[in-house]
Amino acid sequence: QSIDPKEFLETEYQKAMEWVGDGNRILSQLPEDSCKLLDIILAHSESAKAVLTVIITSLVHKRLNPSQDIRNHQTSIPNGYSGRRFDTQFITPFMKSKQFPAMAESGWLTRSLEQKIPYDNDYTGAIQPKELKTSFITILSDIQTGQDPVQYLEYLLQGLILNRNKNHIELARPQNLSIDKILEALNRHFFASYNSHGKSRLPVIAIYAAYQVLTTELKRFEGKVLLPIENHTTSDARTGRIGDIELHFNNRAFEAAEIKFEIPINSQMIQDAYAKFIKTPVERYYILSTKTVDESEQEKVNQEIAKIKNVHGCQMIVNGIIDSLSYYLRLMSNSSIFIEHYVDLLESDGVIKFEHKQKWNQIISEING
Repeated sequence: QSIDPKEFLETEYQKAMEWVGDGNRILSQLPEDSCKLLDIILAHSESAKAVLTVIITSLVHKRLNPSQDIRNHQTSIPNGYSGRRFDTQFITPFMKSKQFPAMAESGWLTRSLEQKIPYDNDYTGAIQPKELKTSFITILSDIQTGQDPVQYLEYLLQGLILNRNKNHIELARPQNLSIDKILEALNRHFFASYNSHGKSRLPVIAIYAAYQVLTTELKRFEGKVLLPIENHTTSDARTGRIGDIELHFNNRAFEAAEIKFEIPINSQMIQDAYAKFIKTPVERYYILSTKTVDESEQEKVNQEIAKIKNVHGCQMIVNGIIDSLSYYLRLMSNSSIFIEHYVDLLESDGVIKFEHKQKWNQIISEING
């Protein structure tokens, strides 16, 4: 009798939740060598989501299809199967639903894992670091030569649950920071060194938090609707959105902002933005970046902005992120409300990781200390 992959995953997940409980350890009878291999996968789960995804796909598929050599991960490989299809249909949706590290679509959409050769000792994909590749290949070899895939899966699920639990930390919510101190905290938060992806999301969250405050206080925004913050991995072309942040009036675009991280603003960005909003009645469009306008492009940028104003009517504004936040904060009746919104978004946004939250607490403790 065939086993439903969704039911199997949910059952294993519930078991892992029970075993973890309130403790801070993984329960397993696997030999120490196997645990060490799996610990390496878990240690790199945020920075190498694709490897984690492919490992879990392989373990689940092996349990449900014991005769399949899981190293033959593509149908173009003799005696192979479509790992990508199985992942897209079952594994990645499961990972996302449990707030585990997950790819946008599939672990097979990375160059290091999509090569049309088996995942064996001769696999040439550039999986980095070296210890991660060694663990990846060894685990698949062990499973293919008789180790129980379910025990490996249960170990990983417990580890992922423990890692996820660490993400839920109490975030600092300072009440009486001066505007200068708020700007210092944000600047340090944006540009701190992180191991996992997500830092480019921080300026988007900050500008969105500013809009959350200003839309309730400024007459210009009366009757306007601030749309929910966009998923960081979803393209504007797919959603029909014209910017990272968007306000509507009578169900039509009224104002929008595109946020860039460490990218100097140039004339091509102006043209690309215009292509997105040309058919809308948007009145203002901001391109805000942590970098200033490219000096060699300043004249072209000004010309493009003037041309768009004359042809369309939209006022395009380019500016720095911190400069914009400085201006916005001074317009607010109470900048502490901005902090509340920023922290709420840090807690709820799926892109933000444990280390981003931890860094925020560290920065606030140092500024208040």
